Amino acid sequence: MSEPTIAELITLVATLQEELAILRAENQRLQARVAELEAQVAANSRNSSKPPSSDGLGKPAPKSLRKGSGRKPGGQPGHPGRTLLQVENPDSVIRHEPARCSCCGRDARAGIEIGVERRQVFDLPPVTVHVTEHQLVTRRCPCGTDTTATAPDQVAAPVQYGPRIVAIIVYLYVGQFLSKKRTAQALAELFGTPVSQGTVATVTARAAAGLDGFLAHTQEQITAAPVAHFDETGLRVDGKLRWVHSASTSKYSLITVHDKRGRAAMDAAGVLPGFTGVAVHDAWAPYDTYTAALHALCNAHALRELQAVTDQTPDEDWCWAKQTADALCDLKDLVDTALAADPDAVSLHTLDQGAVTEALTRYRSAVRIGSNDTAERATKLQAKHHALAQRLITRETDYLRFTTDPLVSFDNNAAERDIRMIKLRQKVSGCLRTLTGAEQFCAIRSYLATARKHDTGFFHALTTLAQGRAWTPAIS
Repeated sequence: MSEPTIAELITLVATLQEELAILRAENQRLQARVAELEAQVAANSRNSSKPPSSDGLGKPAPKSLRKGSGRKPGGQPGHPGRTLLQVENPDSVIRHEPARCSCCGRDARAGIEIGVERRQVFDLPPVTVHVTEHQLVTRRCPCGTDTTATAPDQVAAPVQYGPRIVAIIVYLYVGQFLSKKRTAQALAELFGTPVSQGTVATVTARAAAGLDGFLAHTQEQITAAPVAHFDETGLRVDGKLRWVHSASTSKYSLITVHDKRGRAAMDAAGVLPGFTGVAVHDAWAPYDTYTAALHALCNAHALRELQAVTDQTPDEDWCWAKQTADALCDLKDLVDTALAADPDAVSLHTLDQGAVTEALTRYRSAVRIGSNDTAERATKLQAKHHALAQRLITRETDYLRFTTDPLVSFDNNAAERDIRMIKLRQKVSGCLRTLTGAEQFCAIRSYLATARKHDTGFFHALTTLAQGRAWTPAIS
């Protein structure tokens, strides 16, 4: 075999160089893909918007934004405490006499009573359904006219369930997330009342139908509020992904369901189109299309995104994302301290301005370094980090609005609490079978969530609803 010529060697080198360039490019692509997949695998409830339930058995220990108070857990000194106490007038008394003297065996009834030890048992009596018959008497007047008595309100059928049973059905199905089947079983076993799944559906539909006035009132109150919180989440309905939207204040909650996640659903809910206050939400873009409102972005979401950047950054002494997160938390502490000193403050005039300026300097310098470090955006992961840094720069006013307006909170937990109940329902009893059923469920959850915010119990609110007069909070 002859030795290759110089020309052949030059050709071979050129070919190998081309192959090397291709392999290097492929290696860079694969490295970026591996980093992207590792970031997806590492995502959990601490560094992303994934719910804690998705963390599995290896979930990280919870990490609160609140600082330790230094106090021991449980009731603090001076706390009144609550426990089961004896009552002065029990419903029934059973006396237990000793049979014989414990010393000589003589009949104890021959002795004199010198004391009584009281022990009380709190229990429910056997619960049975009480049936009330309404007899509508018809009388014939001497003039020949027959007149029948008028039935009381809410007594409209020969046989029907009363308001308390109706309230219990809705309470178990919507308030405690039981399925229709388990709700019917609970009524049968607890009260001896045979209830079908169809009855549960019918009762729920009637309850929701009685909430039109309440829902309109709630929508008006949230629309007129100076600050409102907004959020959305997916819900499986009729085998499809639908979207549940919440709008809430400290006193009102409005929950709706729609086929869409974006502006069409927000318009249908009826709050944001006329809202002119401060809308607190995450960075979901459709919220920003409502330009009549001011906006405040959720810092809890930002902290999770920043934690993801910190987790995906090689071990170093310093990371721009960690400095940004620390600055945000320090600003939160400063605002909390000012509000604690003056809970009714209409402005944050007691803020330590020197400390605020120092924290803002750290925040701004960190996010600008983060933006510059990832400016090339060579990979999807770098592009994601760059987008976060840019958003923290361009939306600084919205992220830090909690430092200038005492009515604006640091996060969007107020809206997420309402949304969390929807996810809990799906976890306990699965998806809803019809869109109409989902709309009824959301309407009643709006009613119950608002009642809870006014310290009104679920059962009381549902009983009044079953009586045909939906509870509506007074306008303060």
